[in-house]
Amino acid sequence: MSEQALDSASAASARKPSWLESLKIYLEPASLRMLALGFSAGLPLMLVLGTLSFRLREAGIDRSTIGHLSWVGLAYGFKWVWAPLVDRVPLPGLTRWLGRRRSWLLLAQCCVAAGLVGVAMADPSVSLMTVVWCSLAVAFASATQDIALDAYRIESAPADHQPALAASYQTGYRLAMIWAGAGVLWLAARAQGSTGGYDNSAWQAAYLIMACSMVIGVLTVLYSSEPVNVPLQRARSAAEWIQTALIDPFADFFRRYKWQAALILALIAVYRISDVVMGIMANPFYVDMGYTKDEVAAVTKIYGVIMTLVGAFVGGSLALRFGVMRILMLGAVLSAGSNLLFAWLAGYGHSVPALIAVISMDNLASGIASAAFVGYLSSLTNISYSATQYALFSSLMLLAPKFVAGFSGDYVNAFGYSTFFTSTALLGLPVLVLVAVAMRVQRRHVGSA
Repeated sequence: MSEQALDSASAASARKPSWLESLKIYLEPASLRMLALGFSAGLPLMLVLGTLSFRLREAGIDRSTIGHLSWVGLAYGFKWVWAPLVDRVPLPGLTRWLGRRRSWLLLAQCCVAAGLVGVAMADPSVSLMTVVWCSLAVAFASATQDIALDAYRIESAPADHQPALAASYQTGYRLAMIWAGAGVLWLAARAQGSTGGYDNSAWQAAYLIMACSMVIGVLTVLYSSEPVNVPLQRARSAAEWIQTALIDPFADFFRRYKWQAALILALIAVYRISDVVMGIMANPFYVDMGYTKDEVAAVTKIYGVIMTLVGAFVGGSLALRFGVMRILMLGAVLSAGSNLLFAWLAGYGHSVPALIAVISMDNLASGIASAAFVGYLSSLTNISYSATQYALFSSLMLLAPKFVAGFSGDYVNAFGYSTFFTSTALLGLPVLVLVAVAMRVQRRHVGSA
């Protein structure tokens, strides 16, 4: 593992913080900043990949077109392509004023807000392409914000604090998802009043409020300090810039981890596969089981998000006390095992209390796994290339699961929901093996250090 990760592991073994010390970290300025910045990161995702589909369907757009529009989310899967630019290219004027990380954060946040204004003002029933291009701009700007924000988080605190910062980030992120999910629907309904049908002006008002909500992230950037980062050497030629910006970040990873790089990349590629593949069929499952929109919204969009937040805090605290790798294993076990509860629910039938119980366990497991996984990814990065390397890791963790998830509907049609959910749990077995091997490799390096 990296020297940074080894030093952190040795320090953790020397003295474990008390539970009170582990929890106090969430009140530190770095954690509170990540709470607010997590909100600005979570807001645009739901508005262009979730809530927007509700608006489009209400406007009379056919389901096939809505499905194709979900491809704007591919911007998040390929953000590593332009991550070297965010990592190393200064912005004229802004970088001198705010620093390398905050300048890119501010630019991305302003572009997200502008894109949301465009989505708000366009009427999809009249000018669908305007909505498409504005949504694509929001997704691109949002992915850019993620690149800069991940680098900012990694450079703001040592490796042993990263799980706690990840938990704070996830809290803000999930709160934004509630606001951009249930909140925007509530705002549109209040603006529309008692009239039925599609009312574009109501959606305009709701999306404009969402655009204004990005001010939380903007103010946080303006009133925060720039982390201490490694000074960049000015490239003397285009070839030297390509070498330092595009080649060195990836070469550095393979140089540091050698043969272990294959193990690490394999673990990253499949760690969340159980959750991602199962999640694609979750909403169709709720519909087929006879749950109403109100039941699904209340249980999965609000209560479920709260349980994920609890899991994130628990996971961050446990990782700080017992180490990231142990909680990484716990998260892998819980994530795969919780899918078996959905298989049970498929046979149990329609029951809101049963749904609450299943969602509670599933989202709690997801929060624990996510906090540990983000902490693990953060420990792998070299601070000299934090934005580029973390963007590679966070993109890689979605590509294989998203590809496999594309066949989930075919699998359900052939074998049914119960068998599908059981199969997604079995997908987690290779993850357990990879985590176990990674833990053994890390202990060997710590012992020989």
